[in-house]
Amino acid sequence: RAEIDLPAEVDPYADAVYEKALENFQKLQSDGALVREPEPCLYLYRQTMGDHSQVGIAGVCHIDDYENDIIKKHEKTRKVKEDDRTRLVDTLSANTGPIFLTYKGESAVDGTVAQIMASEAPAFDMVAEDGVGHTVWRVAGEAAAAIEAAFAPVPSAYVADGHHRTASAWRVGAERRAANPNHNGTELYNWFLCVLFPADQLRILPYNRAVSDLNGHTPESLIEAIRAAGFYVEPAADKEPPAPCEVRMYLAGAWHAVKWDADPSADPVNALDVSVLQNRLLDPILGIDDPRTNDRVDFIGGIRGVGELEKRVDSGSAGVAFAMYPVTVEQLMAISDAGQIMPPKSTWFEPKLRSGFFIHTLD
Repeated sequence: RAEIDLPAEVDPYADAVYEKALENFQKLQSDGALVREPEPCLYLYRQTMGDHSQVGIAGVCHIDDYENDIIKKHEKTRKVKEDDRTRLVDTLSANTGPIFLTYKGESAVDGTVAQIMASEAPAFDMVAEDGVGHTVWRVAGEAAAAIEAAFAPVPSAYVADGHHRTASAWRVGAERRAANPNHNGTELYNWFLCVLFPADQLRILPYNRAVSDLNGHTPESLIEAIRAAGFYVEPAADKEPPAPCEVRMYLAGAWHAVKWDADPSADPVNALDVSVLQNRLLDPILGIDDPRTNDRVDFIGGIRGVGELEKRVDSGSAGVAFAMYPVTVEQLMAISDAGQIMPPKSTWFEPKLRSGFFIHTLD
């Protein structure tokens, strides 16, 4: 985010932004804030948010695994954003932010990780200003080899958060490989920075929706149109859906339960609650034809709570809002395994990875 060090009128994609990023990165190294490891190592990275805790393995993954779909994706990337990240990685010759990957849990990995955490003191232990705890263990030598060996049976990983960073890391590595006549496969650009978390430790929050107006409906006619589309609508005592195949709708100062029957023939994407809401309600009834480009719909991360939905509607900045049931990790993996793409703004992972604990340089 080097643009924050420059005047507000500077284009965020101007040459000066990338030059400033490199200057900042070099200064952090010369000042001693960033210190290069004397030997190869992994890290254990625990995040604690309230009563939730998750422990990942920080290291590097290979760009060929991304290209060959061993590291699986579920989102499309936007060219302008991917180009920006690619240029930043290439300019710094480094991955400065880790990519959030997940994998189907492996008991041998869990046991090895638990043993290291119990026997070693952490290298870093802090609570950030948002209240999230971050604890890091440095793992080298035999202990790192033990983690690698335990990880061997894991067949694949999944991008949970960071599709643009992953694509950019792959692009830089592939471009440098093609430009190097002496390429031999050992170069650092063949690898990119990531943290791998077991799926059973992750927490996905919903990505809620707010629509700016009722597309010509009154509150009463909107409810009738929703019922006519095959949904069940009734007053709700709660504000968050307790299960899939239902959402909570905030309209004209009141909460409503909107439910539907699951379609057993639906593919993994069309079975998602966000897909049903988009295809059967937001598009045909409220006129949100393309959620990626239609500026009448806004997406609100679940970390902000349903109070934000009430605030939007009560203030008049939105006509109606929908509280979603969160997508599960199993659904994310099924879509990735099928080679399909999730609808936009389907998952909100919390807590977020913190940049700065580990950086991978490419030369």
